[in-house]
Amino acid sequence: MLAFENVTRLFQGGAGVSDLTFRVEPGEIVALIGLNGAGKTTLMRLALGMLRPQQGALQVQGHTLDRVPADGWAQVGALIEVPLAYPELTVRQNLRIACLLHAGDPERVEDSVVVWRLGPVADRRFRRLSLGNRQRVGLAAALQHDPRLIVLDEPSNALDPASVILLREQLMRRARAGAAILVSSHHLDEVARIADRVLLMNAGRLIGELDTTGSDLERAFFERIRQDDERRGAAEAPR
Repeated sequence: MLAFENVTRLFQGGAGVSDLTFRVEPGEIVALIGLNGAGKTTLMRLALGMLRPQQGALQVQGHTLDRVPADGWAQVGALIEVPLAYPELTVRQNLRIACLLHAGDPERVEDSVVVWRLGPVADRRFRRLSLGNRQRVGLAAALQHDPRLIVLDEPSNALDPASVILLREQLMRRARAGAAILVSSHHLDEVARIADRVLLMNAGRLIGELDTTGSDLERAFFERIRQDDERRGAAEAPR
């Protein structure tokens, strides 16, 4: 469903991502973790065609980025950084627009309102919502059309504990139905509960997978980052 092969995208000044290679298969939840600035959002923007690679190959649902058909993109659900919505429209109106943009059935909007517990704010303008409610609207818009590929950047941001559990249940249910899911998070314990694989990212590169069977995931994570920083420092030191 999603494949990166030696993908590089650098920005002026040297920031960006380099030599990314990984795949996300149908029915699989892959979590991406790393410190702020590691390149997670850039990776996800590449996956959605919002950025184009300078080197390497990237495929979405078996198509290169320049050949993904419109109905292929319609089967993608995404939330990157902040929910995209019309601030002066209501929650229900925004969900209907999102559904139509993905060639979905507008009748699903009401189901989505119920699932994401948006009933009390369904007729409220988006700009008047709390951050948590905005995030739930963004998640509802990303998932209501039953996408085959789901890409979510820090989806639990601003969510209360009950909504985090709801998100977890939704992602696991959709993976069981065959969706391929890529999700970034800084909540290690949370992603360990749902992810089939946890990819580590540091300084714009993927540096391996995190073993989630240990008891102290945060310590293991920071130790892997420290080791990678030391290796990079040694490699870059003048000889």
